[in-house]
Amino acid sequence: ALKQSGQLSKAMLDRPNGNGTHEKAPASAQPRHRSSVLNFTAPAIKQQGTPTVVVIGGGFAGLHCCRLLRNKFKVTLVDAKEYFEYTPGVLRAYVKPKHLDALTFTLSPVIEERMGCKFIWGEVKELNGEEKTATVKPMFQAEKEVIDFDYCIIAAGCNFGPFHKWGESLWFPTIHEDARPEGSWPHLDERFLEGRRRHILEEYGNIKALEDKNASILVVGAGFIGVEWVTELQHFFPKLKLTIIDFLPQPLGPLPANAAQYCEKYMNKVGIKQFYATKYDAKSPEFWKKIELPNGPDKEYVCIGVKASNYFMPKETLSEKGPGGGGWILMNMNLGVKTREGKAWGADEKGYPRIYAVGDCNYSCVEEPGKKPDEWPIPPIPKISYPGEEMSVIACKNIDKIDKMIFRGVTTDFFGQKLEISDMHWPWGAGMFATSLGPDDACFVAGANWIKNSGLMCVWGQLCAVQKEIIEASKVDECAHGIVGRLIWHFVHHT
Repeated sequence: ALKQSGQLSKAMLDRPNGNGTHEKAPASAQPRHRSSVLNFTAPAIKQQGTPTVVVIGGGFAGLHCCRLLRNKFKVTLVDAKEYFEYTPGVLRAYVKPKHLDALTFTLSPVIEERMGCKFIWGEVKELNGEEKTATVKPMFQAEKEVIDFDYCIIAAGCNFGPFHKWGESLWFPTIHEDARPEGSWPHLDERFLEGRRRHILEEYGNIKALEDKNASILVVGAGFIGVEWVTELQHFFPKLKLTIIDFLPQPLGPLPANAAQYCEKYMNKVGIKQFYATKYDAKSPEFWKKIELPNGPDKEYVCIGVKASNYFMPKETLSEKGPGGGGWILMNMNLGVKTREGKAWGADEKGYPRIYAVGDCNYSCVEEPGKKPDEWPIPPIPKISYPGEEMSVIACKNIDKIDKMIFRGVTTDFFGQKLEISDMHWPWGAGMFATSLGPDDACFVAGANWIKNSGLMCVWGQLCAVQKEIIEASKVDECAHGIVGRLIWHFVHHT
């Protein structure tokens, strides 16, 4: 028997079995996943009693957690949509719809067949830290289900529409059940890949109709999204009359001046009107005169800010401030979720965190009263993909360490040092930004940090456009558990 052979400790044998009950492992445990001789990436069969991890969100960070944990834990990923979408490239899909195929894949085959994990297509409605359970509304079922776990990683991302109740925007699909009836496209269900595709085709048709009448377009916000969007529109719909504005004195917000100047020069060259240090005020006639649109534009696109979408989390774990009005998951230095009072939320009896928040869903910093942001233990981290994956590495390492200490009786590492959980840091990759200027031009900044105008523009022009395409293709392949993408990005995440 497994217990007699010493392969499993008593504590591991008495674990949740995934359906809300606890059972002892039988003498001959049945395999949880079937493997294929063709699936050389599938992990070893896990015995019943193996610790369970629930990952909420199938984006960059969530899939990275599955890759890191799949060999030692029973991992279940829950996502409200059936597919992965490479968000940084979705702007191109709206002006070139066939590009969506290069940005997406369905999650179930990747997670279950390639990774050997479990996928639940459904929306998490509630997370209970004390009982270690998640209430899930499966996609094809009216009733909710409760699943239990030993550990949980929240990688639920965020939305991009700060002025909409549900954060609705073109740049991320509307996937929450309660948000769909109150959205601008309730006739389309973007939880399905086909629904997302039809929305993109519909918007493409709307833009084409605007170009046919030489319409005027106003893009509000000259950050990364705004600059990329207006230049994509100009390249693929050259008859549009385009204007971009921003409250700041230059585009690309806090990035170095030479990168901002490069983008300004490009937009001037292609005829895009730019107005900086200009506050958006739709009710002011003077505002419209200032930006040379006295009668207003035919269409506006708001490309500023982010908004939290952590609707399933209890209020005491969410910030009262922050981008989009707050609602971000508060976390400790070790990325464990905490309350507004600073207490660990969902920790075990020894105080170890069992529930973590990584990526865009969390507060993105750890404050220290009386100090400036650049003096905080973790200064504000940009809400982009790389930091989320870096956080995933820390959270997964902590889960493995805690499981060794609590359930496997391991107290030292390979070198005999005491096992201790790790703290998060400000990731060096959070200072890398690649901004497209249409399909044939771009600029790449590295070395930026929380200080305004920091960083260095080190690649630009057509070479940078090719670089951005390579990043996109390899990241999508990595997320799909492809061998090429994983070989390219493994050392980036572990240095």
